[in-house]
Amino acid sequence: MQIFSAMDQYFSSLGTIGLALNAFIESFFLVPPPDFLLIAMDLAKPERALYYALVCTIASALGGVVGYLIGKFGGRPVFIWILTSLSKKKGSEKRKQLKNALQKFNEVEALYSKWGVHAVFFAAFTPIPYKVFTIASGILNMNPVSFTLASVIGRGMRFFIVSIVLMFFGERIKDHLELIILAATAVIVVFFIILYKKRHKITLKK
Repeated sequence: MQIFSAMDQYFSSLGTIGLALNAFIESFFLVPPPDFLLIAMDLAKPERALYYALVCTIASALGGVVGYLIGKFGGRPVFIWILTSLSKKKGSEKRKQLKNALQKFNEVEALYSKWGVHAVFFAAFTPIPYKVFTIASGILNMNPVSFTLASVIGRGMRFFIVSIVLMFFGERIKDHLELIILAATAVIVVFFIILYKKRHKITLKK
């Protein structure tokens, strides 16, 4: 989309401030993910990669708080509007998109009832749209402290992994970053499953 391209260029023109702004807004609204700008800046100045990751993490977590507040005080209508606001579709196509948005919300609600904090963490860390979970967290009244901690850890891990990998391997690893993040996610998922099973066994013994 041309509007996304224009946004990307605008954020890029502002340097580090643009990176922070991009990461902040992306946590509650439809703008390009900050990863693209982070990657470009890491490759241009690898010695500052960790600093860029820190900027991204703090800004994104703060934006997540805004998303939480939007959900808490704006509720489901605001959530649906944000999901469909940039659409130029009309008539039946618009209704179809609205139906998809409602379906997404129902899926998120089901995840929350089952996993809570874990859902926010994985949304923050993986390519799942983080903004969907920040707003849903507010709507579903998730504990704000737990939400913030999950956001900071999840976002921090994502951005720092990207920056550290680029700092050491540079351009040649750029096209494989998503696979690296997915692999790291798989390891974390396995870790949580093992931890859950061990805790469950201990509970049963008691």
